[in-house]
Amino acid sequence: MQNRSAAPEPSILHVPGLTAEASIAVDRWGVPHIRAESEPDLFFVQGFNAARDRLWQIDLWRKRGLGLLAADFGPGYLEQDRAARLFLYRGDMAPEWAAYAPDAEAICTAFATGVNAYIVAAQAGRMPMPPEFALMGTQPMPWSPEDVVRIRSHCLTRNALNEVLRARTLAEAGPEADRMRAELVPPVEAVFDPEVPPEAIPLETIEDFKLATASVTFSHDRLNATLDEAPRWRTLNTLGEVVAEAESQGSNNWAVSGARTATGRPVMGTDPHRTHALPSLRYIVHLSAPGLDVIGAGEPSVPGISLGHNGHSAFSLTIFGADQEDMLVYRRDPEAANRYAYGDGKEEVQEVSERFAVRGYPDQTKRLRFTRHGPVVHETPERLFAIRTVWSDPGAAPYMASLSVMRAKSWDSYRVALKGWGTPSINHVYADVTGDIGWQTVGTTPRREGWNGLLPVPGDGRYEWQGKLSLDELPHVLNPARGFVATANEMNLPDGWDAAAAAVGYEWVDRSRADRIHAVLDDQTEHDIADSCALQTDLHSAAAVRMQRVLAGLVMDGDAADAAAHLAVWDARVTADSSQALFFEYWVTRHLKPALFTALIGPGVSIELLWPGSIQSVLDLVERPEHWFAKDAEETRDAILRDSLTAAWADSKTRFGADVASWHWGAIHRLPLPHALEAVNAPAEWSVGPFEIGGSGSTPAYANYRIGDFTTITGPSVRIVMDVGAWDNSVFINLPGQSGMPGNPHFADLADDWQRGNYHPLLYSRGAVDAATEIVLRLLPGDAP
Repeated sequence: MQNRSAAPEPSILHVPGLTAEASIAVDRWGVPHIRAESEPDLFFVQGFNAARDRLWQIDLWRKRGLGLLAADFGPGYLEQDRAARLFLYRGDMAPEWAAYAPDAEAICTAFATGVNAYIVAAQAGRMPMPPEFALMGTQPMPWSPEDVVRIRSHCLTRNALNEVLRARTLAEAGPEADRMRAELVPPVEAVFDPEVPPEAIPLETIEDFKLATASVTFSHDRLNATLDEAPRWRTLNTLGEVVAEAESQGSNNWAVSGARTATGRPVMGTDPHRTHALPSLRYIVHLSAPGLDVIGAGEPSVPGISLGHNGHSAFSLTIFGADQEDMLVYRRDPEAANRYAYGDGKEEVQEVSERFAVRGYPDQTKRLRFTRHGPVVHETPERLFAIRTVWSDPGAAPYMASLSVMRAKSWDSYRVALKGWGTPSINHVYADVTGDIGWQTVGTTPRREGWNGLLPVPGDGRYEWQGKLSLDELPHVLNPARGFVATANEMNLPDGWDAAAAAVGYEWVDRSRADRIHAVLDDQTEHDIADSCALQTDLHSAAAVRMQRVLAGLVMDGDAADAAAHLAVWDARVTADSSQALFFEYWVTRHLKPALFTALIGPGVSIELLWPGSIQSVLDLVERPEHWFAKDAEETRDAILRDSLTAAWADSKTRFGADVASWHWGAIHRLPLPHALEAVNAPAEWSVGPFEIGGSGSTPAYANYRIGDFTTITGPSVRIVMDVGAWDNSVFINLPGQSGMPGNPHFADLADDWQRGNYHPLLYSRGAVDAATEIVLRLLPGDAP
């Protein structure tokens, strides 16, 4: 590391609200190291700094979550505002604050005050204002502490969407088709209540949920919509897009015991996978004050960090497949449409009238309707449909329990801190300087007695949650004999888990990543930081290997034989320059899956409901066709494989050229990072990419793609590897950079390194940080002189 002869000259800013001097030292990779004399000042400066780097992003996050978009952008956003407000937390704030940490309210108050202090400074011209506000003719709005926690709709929960899709699939195509759509593990039958048969569930029941959880999009048509056109914007995304995005969220993490590392110290790797965006969803920050010294990643709109370390303990997370939602269906009273049957009597739908500001128009009033279980999302003359979600309960603000977790300095105190974790449901992985490593699953997990939550159920009181599973009832382990813990969203309930007594969920992500990660770690007895980096960027597809084995046993000729031979010599690495990777992914997505879907559902039924389909179910079908086809199973499977290979080979030559050697996966598997305002005249330099990248939904270097055009939609924006105890050896990368401010040096400075698999130091000690500091912002209490 380069030594500096002198520290950079600090910029000085007087900030009302501070009680003592504080500082923000930005290192050469854009990581802010925040120092303050007290925790209230520390979180104040964290809010100020979040606005310094990400004000447009967090302001848009707040307005989307609170249902305030139409005030800035007009009637095209009114329906999205209405949907968002359906899912706000509306309960008492005292238990809400108490769920996260004794000082959670004070922390959020300081954080929001810091954000507001930056807004005031930017509006006064003393700090930069993101140029997006000028382009759109808007201003950032001040925050309240409650804003941080009342917004839930950016969180990952499950499985209301799948309940509706499962009902429609069963109604239209039957159980085998639904198995192809979504593998259920442990195997279980989706049983419906006779009062709510699958055919009674319309797809429209998920429109409000889709809209409430949608990102903010911009187009000239939407921005110029009139009030009469507002209902048109109730549907923003196609069903396939929503399902593909929902099903592709995940992460990898692991902690390797010092007994299996080169140094004798634990190593932790974490690379959370979410929908790629510009700026990144994650933000790296270092927070230092007396009694607290933590560094790692979080979301810029939330105080604290959710994955990183505190100088003693390292912690990270991936999504765990707990079922935290249900779709409930109510019979309306024929004599009073606002009443529904419950128990032995009737209950009234509760209505809330809310006012919505709309740019260019008078304020609009909308009615929000709720049953005892949650927001009403669809109505027919006979039925009401509502979603019950843990979002409605105190303590379900995403990642907020990290305020306690990040301060834990032992396995026992770590688990105590996790008791307040509501959402999302998580595989938490832990390692500390004493050598302990552990895994604890968390998240509000309802008890459902006598039903499994896989289909919509009547809301008449017969299907109530019976409390929730305790922390001890959820899977966990400390210092396993295997020498590591690792999770990748796979079904990881322990062997012998009694799913009937402690049902967690049945819907999981493709286990190919987990299989590969476990196999690699099992083979390494001197694991190090470089090994973890290599594993995070590993492009090996366990799914491809399984398919190669099946094809090796088939007799083929013609184009099918040529296609199979092309795949047979492949190393199963889904690299951007691989011809075989392109053909494999193109064949499976465009030809094999549709052929299998059609064989299972028969003619005349749309296959849209089944997309993107479960790759594990596809693999199971080709490996064990007798479990899927009632007769002539192997012959049917073989014919589908031969015919789809033949068609894909000809199709690929037409599309990609006759020279097979010139094909390469990156030609169609690209990662664009467009600015949200790209479609409405944002300068071209505000967007980044596109990049040609490797990977797929089955590789540890996760790069799931849109089925329509193979564009990458999901993957790790941030990667971190931590050397537990020798913290300055830790490394990170954040795509495309730390700042969300166009023109800032750290707006896209890490993009090329992310694409190449390069990492940079995640510095922690005072000396190392000072040596790498490029910018110092010195914050002083009081008004500007």
